[in-house]
Parts: sequence; C-alpha cells; structure tokens
Amino acid sequence: MVPHLITALTGAINELEQRILESLPAIERWFRLEWMEHTPPFYTSVDLRNAGFKLAPVDTNLYPGGFNNLTMEMLPLAVQAAMAAIEKICPEAKNLLLIPERHTRNSFYLMNVQRLMQIFHQAGMNVRLGTLDETVKEPTKLALPDGGEVVLEPLVRTKARIGLKDFDPCTVLINNDLSAGIPPVLDGLREQYVLPPLHAGWAVRRKSNHFQAYDAVVKKFAKLLGIDPWLINPMFSRCDTVNFSDGSGVECMVSNAETLLGKIRRKYKEYGIQDQPFVIVKADAGTYGMGIMTVRDPNDLAELNRKARNKMSIIKDGQEVSEVMLQEGVPTYERVNDAVAEPVVYMIDRYVVGGFYRVHAERGVDENLNAPGSSFVPLAFAEPSQLPRPGVKPGVSAPNRFYMYGVIARLAMLAATYELEATDPNSETYQ
Repeated sequence: MVPHLITALTGAINELEQRILESLPAIERWFRLEWMEHTPPFYTSVDLRNAGFKLAPVDTNLYPGGFNNLTMEMLPLAVQAAMAAIEKICPEAKNLLLIPERHTRNSFYLMNVQRLMQIFHQAGMNVRLGTLDETVKEPTKLALPDGGEVVLEPLVRTKARIGLKDFDPCTVLINNDLSAGIPPVLDGLREQYVLPPLHAGWAVRRKSNHFQAYDAVVKKFAKLLGIDPWLINPMFSRCDTVNFSDGSGVECMVSNAETLLGKIRRKYKEYGIQDQPFVIVKADAGTYGMGIMTVRDPNDLAELNRKARNKMSIIKDGQEVSEVMLQEGVPTYERVNDAVAEPVVYMIDRYVVGGFYRVHAERGVDENLNAPGSSFVPLAFAEPSQLPRPGVKPGVSAPNRFYMYGVIARLAMLAATYELEATDPNSETYQ
C-alpha cells in the first residue's frame, strides 16, 4: 500500500497524479515513439522523492543492486522484461555471464545476485557468476541468508572474449558499477554483448551529465502534459575542481549553492510553499550514498570541519572526490511506520518491473536515506490489480500512485539513454 502522506490529499502531487492518469494514452504513445529512436539501458533503478508539491528523481543507477527487495509477485514482470531485452540483443543466446561487485561477501547484495540469476534463468538462460576478484582461483561457494548458495568462478579471458572454464557466454551482464575504473579484463570484448556498456560505469559517467539529459527530456514531456517542468525536475549545478582535503574549490560550491537556493526560494514563493529550501551536495560520480551532505546555508560549506571534509572526500573503492554536483533538495513526506521513506523504481529494458520504499527511522525529510540503518519495504498492493485505475480519486489508489512513480522513473531512464548516447566512445557524435 502507499505509505501515509503528511501532505493533504488535495495537494499539488494529486493534481499531477490526475494529469498523468488523464494523459495516459498520450504518455504511453510518447514513450513508444522515444523507444523507436533510442535504446533503453539494460536495467535501471531510480530513487524518487515525493515532496507533496513536487515529485522528482534524485538518483539513477545503471547497475541496480536491490532486485532481492522486489516481491515474488513481481518476478513474472521481471522475467518477461528480461526475455524482451535478451531477444532484442542476442535472440540465440543461451549462456549469460553475470559479473557482480567485488565485495560479494555482503549477504544482502548476494541475495540480489541470486535474484538476478533466477530472473535470467527463468528467461531461458544458463547463468553463471564470474568474479573480478583475482584472489578467487577456483569455484567458490558463498552461503546465503536463506540457506541457499551461489558459486563464484574465476574469469577466463581469451583475445576478444571472456567466460569461465567450459562456459562461453554470448552475453556478459555487469552488476558492478566500475567505480574503481574499467578492469583490463573487460576491455576490448568485441565479440560479445557487454551490458550495460562500459561507459555506463562511474569511471566515465557523471550525475550532472545525467540531469542535464533529464532536463532535456522533461522539457519535452512537460510540454506534452502542459505542466511546469519544475514539478518533476530538481535544479542543479556542478563544480569540477574541488579538493576537500585542502579546501580548494570551496568558493565554487558556496557560490553555486547561493545561486541554487535563490532559484528554489523563487519557486517556493511562486507556489506558496512554506518549507525552508536546501541543497544536496554530492560526488558527481559514485553511488552507495557516499559523499553526500545537506546544505541550508552556503556559508556552512566554507566552514566544514575535518570530519565533514573527510566524509565528503572519499567514496566507494577509495576514490577521491574532485567533482561535485549541487542538487535542489527535494524533501520526502512519505512514511512507512512513522519512518521517513522514499520510493525506488526498478526497470528492465523499457519496462517497470517493481519497486520498494527505502526507509530510514533515524533520518530527516531533508537527508539522504541511502545510508547505514536503512531498510526496504516492498511496494505491496492491497488491490489485486497493479494496472492504473482511471476515475479513482487521486491519492487513494496504490496502483495509480505507482503508475505515476513509474512514469517519472521512465523519464529518468530515458534521460540515461540520452546520456549514454552522448558519452558513447564509439558514437560519431561523441565529443
């Protein structure tokens, strides 16, 4: 069910929900035409924030690691979408090599790996796990919390192909965000399909590029619906020469935060919003909720203490932060059991396959919830149907609310498509 919303049921978000439901045929046709021109990422997850007065994506992950948090009822959707994706890429495929994160001892992440293997097995593939961990020299069994196990195997590289001993895959599916760079063992695989492409990893990708692409997508979509793009779009800026250790580049962050807060205040005044605006400063590359802070006063950035600087300076795999994105803070007024929550939507190919709420009892409405202590509550429906229900009053139908979440998440996925096309090293338009 949809968690309790503090915001009034007649608020702006319900007007947006109603507009989206009324425009359903036009929206689906618009997406259909976009997918005729563009190829969606293989799989995607999108973090959304519902402020009551706006609904916007705040992060888009092209190597999603939480498939285990989807309900079993949603598994058939994922299998169908996986079938469609594989048929499009390699119809004759029978073997799929899945390459997970190096830190595969994390039991929750291992459950995600198991679920991915289950999805692609049911989609008609032989699935095995190959690890980038060079210390793994032979097949290694890892126990799962549910009593099951997965087997990690060392990779075998031969010229332009990669596989395992006695296992030659047509398709290589990466579930490692490549924060530490592109491993040489994955470079130059010209005879196999590598999904997602290597330039989707954080070695190349930047969040600011993504939200620039999202800005372009939203302008077209908002025109279709006749709405203010700001209602579904967080404003942002970036600084690309920041050093948290010695304090250089702080002036850029302070100046950009000041400008961004001014723009947010004007929008709040326009819509009669009483909330205090804030900005989220985050590493322009990387994930796992690392390198993120909330800023209400730009001067706070100039006066960061050593602990705050250390927290911001290093992200996953020990990568130093030198580029940051400043993003309009979107508060979340959704609750699960009185704890702050945000919806996360999962997609395979161009299809929404499920979602869940990320919940954090110790975080506020203006803070990052992707942090230690968070938990996950599947999007469960009291109603038997997950299809939108036209005519139902906005704010009271879980399927209708989830459809709205799915539309905004698909806009972010389409933006990721634009982003990957613009940064594809094999593209003629690549700069």
